[in-house]
Amino acid sequence: MLISRDVNSIEQEYRFEMLIGGEWRPAASRGRWRLLDPGTEELIQEVPFGDAEDATAAVDAAAAALRAWSRATPYDRGEVLERAAAWIRPRAAELARLTTEESGKPLGESKAEWLSACNYLTWFVAEGVRGYGRTIPARQGSRRIHTLQQPLGVIASITAWNFPVYNNVRCWAAALAAGCTVVGRPSEYTPRSGMLLAQALHEGGAPPGVVNLVNGDPEAMAGVFLDDPRVRKIQFTGSPRVGRLLMDGASRTITRLSLELGGNAPVLVFPDVADVHAAARSAVIWKYRNCGQVCVAPQRFLVHRDIAEPFMEEAVVASNGLRVGHGLDRGTQVGPLINARQRDRVGDLIAASRSAGAEVLSGGIALERPGYFFHPTVVAGAGPGVPVFDEEIFGPVMPVTVFDDTDEALALANGSENGLAAFVLTRDLNTAIRVSEELEFGMVCINDWLPATPEAPFGGVKGSGFGRETGLEGLREYQETKTIFTGGVE
Repeated sequence: MLISRDVNSIEQEYRFEMLIGGEWRPAASRGRWRLLDPGTEELIQEVPFGDAEDATAAVDAAAAALRAWSRATPYDRGEVLERAAAWIRPRAAELARLTTEESGKPLGESKAEWLSACNYLTWFVAEGVRGYGRTIPARQGSRRIHTLQQPLGVIASITAWNFPVYNNVRCWAAALAAGCTVVGRPSEYTPRSGMLLAQALHEGGAPPGVVNLVNGDPEAMAGVFLDDPRVRKIQFTGSPRVGRLLMDGASRTITRLSLELGGNAPVLVFPDVADVHAAARSAVIWKYRNCGQVCVAPQRFLVHRDIAEPFMEEAVVASNGLRVGHGLDRGTQVGPLINARQRDRVGDLIAASRSAGAEVLSGGIALERPGYFFHPTVVAGAGPGVPVFDEEIFGPVMPVTVFDDTDEALALANGSENGLAAFVLTRDLNTAIRVSEELEFGMVCINDWLPATPEAPFGGVKGSGFGRETGLEGLREYQETKTIFTGGVE
């Protein structure tokens, strides 16, 4: 196993505390959270775990800092983001180790996540200066109409543990570039990654109160965000159940929301793929990324009958060949699930799917070792009514369904209430155009596996939520449009 620096040495450089009003502090209640390594089930360290009092203090600080930050030029705000990225880059390897310890993902994936955070920060440096309004031709010659894009206000983010850097940075970078101040509440399972990103922005020169980070009771802190009218928007990444609760609560103060509520991504594999074996191997790599704990993970593999057998055979071989282990071990390709509850849920889904008639071709069991490991699993005979087809798995399970024609494939794909991402493997241009237009999903990848990049909008439709992160649309999510009418112009 790769060993990090001594814990005391790390804690001297990195601040694993709450950041409120420019100060690092413990929870007001002195509460602590025992942070466990999902690959060993051992204690990593204890971190502050607060409640509504900390969230209120953070909102107070963000509200106090808003006026000056919103009036800073986008060029000055961009310099803070640029310096934050410059702070991250030389530390990326060490930051990755800290993220892997708490999330379980392989070290290479954690490092890629930190380096991609730099891309999001620097992209919004440039996009922030393009917050253009527009001039509108008026019906009378003596009248002028133009619009301005202005900061929305205080933004709260509540994010999931699966991408503890990315989930935060895509919101914070856009909101800060737009002139908003932020209060971030990371997952209690991966709080250090959020704290480290907050430290990067703090070290980059963010004025006190512009970036705040609290860790603690999710219900109490969400209640503060929902009840305080100074919080103009909540960005949430997580479960549909919590998303519905936020929608209900947001009515109290007309709080704006962006909700990313997960997905159940179909992969439509047509018989004209160039190499079915290569397609299956590629599918396996992307399916098991972060142990399948990815909102846009390819999940429901809809494979044409003509190539279904060789596709599944190759998928089984490739899945069995993956190295499962601790994220810090050299060569690990699949790490653990985040906690015991998630590991047990995956096992229950497979058991229920077997009862519904599905066949487990490989895996299907938890590993008998410390840590929340589950063997990469391929399931045949999955279809409507089978749990691994109907539900978002969020684990290393690859269900395969056979289809006979395009209409059937589209019906199977669109039959889910989820609508985040979808994937299409085909060499036929007509198929690619028709299917991509008819899929009821916010993002569609054609012969591609990564629907996430700073310059393009990210988000879903239907039960996967609403709002867009990143891209021009992501900046607009944190701006209000003001229309100015001027009359009596001679």
